[in-house]
Amino acid sequence: MPTPRMPHGLIYAVLVAMALALAGTAAAQTPPRRDIHLGVASCAGNNCHGAVKPPPGASMPLDQFLIWSQKDKHRLAYASLSSELGQRIARNLGLPDAKTAQICLDCHADNVPQEQRGRQFDLADGVGCEACHGAAVGWLGVHLSGAGHKANLAAGMYPTDQPLARAQLCLSCHFGTDKKFVTHQIMGAGHPPMPFELDTYTMIEPAHFVVDKNYMARKGKPNDAQIWAVGQAVDLLKRTEAMLDPKHAPQGLNPELVLFDCQSCHHSVKHLEWQPRKAGIGPGKLRIYDASAVMLDIAAGRVAPDAAKTLSDQMVALHQATTKDWNQVQQAATAVRQLTNQLIPMLTSHDFNRDDLKALANGIIDAGTTGEASEFSQAQQATMALASVVATMRLDGFATADQLKSMNMALAALFEAVGNDETYEPDAFVKALQGFKGTLPQ
Repeated sequence: MPTPRMPHGLIYAVLVAMALALAGTAAAQTPPRRDIHLGVASCAGNNCHGAVKPPPGASMPLDQFLIWSQKDKHRLAYASLSSELGQRIARNLGLPDAKTAQICLDCHADNVPQEQRGRQFDLADGVGCEACHGAAVGWLGVHLSGAGHKANLAAGMYPTDQPLARAQLCLSCHFGTDKKFVTHQIMGAGHPPMPFELDTYTMIEPAHFVVDKNYMARKGKPNDAQIWAVGQAVDLLKRTEAMLDPKHAPQGLNPELVLFDCQSCHHSVKHLEWQPRKAGIGPGKLRIYDASAVMLDIAAGRVAPDAAKTLSDQMVALHQATTKDWNQVQQAATAVRQLTNQLIPMLTSHDFNRDDLKALANGIIDAGTTGEASEFSQAQQATMALASVVATMRLDGFATADQLKSMNMALAALFEAVGNDETYEPDAFVKALQGFKGTLPQ
């Protein structure tokens, strides 16, 4: 016999009760806690986000858990703490075990306090669903009821589809905050460098969403160039905030070197990278990491040209301040931080169009060929920026299939040119840039 259809309101009530039960909270608790992390098991069902194939009538593939569990490096974040490298880093830092050290767990796992962990929560799941989407106990019932994305957000789901919110969340680990921060000491102990670009890293995560009609109906049409620009702004904002943090002030002869460009020191002596730039910092000297500022300057030129010029001048002042004293560095960083904060709402509200994309691409290429973005860190960011430009052209229909094929082939050459910091050659990168320029739609 066919199963009677349960009233929609009753389904919602049952789902909420199930969520609370999974969290180990008493049904009679008043008010119920909304900060409980239920664990990835609460999302893994084959009728939820663990579907091998989408159920009939589904508006999305529903395979997000499978992508995360099989392909996403976030799934392995906790396990990496047990690796030979993870344990060696811990020993070098004088830590008893990377798997129990808060300084490691805060980014390599969903390290919420014990009282916020539900029955099925497992720290070993690494950076799981709720590390990004927020504690599920508050929004899971609404989510399963099919009430819609806005209702999910209202119930407490984190808005990862919004560029600014996504940038703030991702960079809280991929750069750091005042509470968790990968210092140069940690890198010296063996932790790898942490280059990041919001749009590119979202895609190679790999993305567990598909931008189609259903996605755009729920969340709106994304603009990769906007995501890229906002990511650059938040990166620069976090770097200037770190310069203002007293914990990162120079100690004796040692500044916090993670704020500086790694390639100031770490580059092959067989390949000459340095050349004069607007920053005015001579060869053989430490230089503030400014790749995100160079990219932001180009993006700001499309939304606020006067502010872009000011940002360029302020970055020169910041570079010059590093040759004097830390007080002047903080003064210059404060000015950059204030202007970046002003630029962020302009970028989040700007839908980069065809003319913008052409200007961005040409600006990035010019920066590379003139030397402002030809050293490794800048070249790396320039390459990912051009990938975001191409992604926007594809989604918005600004390029034909043949043009996209040519641009992607040229992008592959760029990524190859910046694939290894130890063998990087600026001339090869500039040549690849020129090749990419020839593929741009006119």
